[in-house]
Amino acid sequence: MAKSGYQIKIELMSSKPAIWRRVLIPSDMLLNDFHYLIQTVMGWTNSHMYQFVKENVYYLEKDPEFGWDNGDDIDIRKKKVKVSDLLQSEKDKIVYEYDFGDSWMHNIKLEKILPYDKTQKYPVCVAGKMNCPPEDCGGVWGYAHLLEVIGNPEHEEYADYEEWRMEDFDPEYFNVDEVNEMLHGKRRQ
Repeated sequence: MAKSGYQIKIELMSSKPAIWRRVLIPSDMLLNDFHYLIQTVMGWTNSHMYQFVKENVYYLEKDPEFGWDNGDDIDIRKKKVKVSDLLQSEKDKIVYEYDFGDSWMHNIKLEKILPYDKTQKYPVCVAGKMNCPPEDCGGVWGYAHLLEVIGNPEHEEYADYEEWRMEDFDPEYFNVDEVNEMLHGKRRQ
């Protein structure tokens, strides 16, 4: 398969309102590099394990310390799996799960296959909406509860959520230029 440009939409499942990013990548990007791209554009901190899933096959960086392996899992470091190995046609989808405790599930959809543009600086985030939830807040449902509590000083659990009251955290904030600065190493994460 010839190298192409991929327009991909990454959407956090079950988030209301929707939290998503649209990126352009080279089709031959390795899955473990794509993981780091997702971490950056979504705002995660790469503090937990992850996996990609397509047709009940799990693609992950196997970690012997954790010991689980159903035998069919694909170690993406050893196999050098590319995004184009899993997403081959427009509208193809895979799932990306980050943090097996909070289970942040993401729909990954190949929206468009574009001619590879040698003048384009890949990868690049071209659009998105909403801020990423903070790490370790309990998944989508824990995040919804967190927003409810910290948004209401009269809430009975307000004092219990002291550590989550982030004065500069705006759940609606998203800045594509800042994301691209992080993607291209111009700003520390």
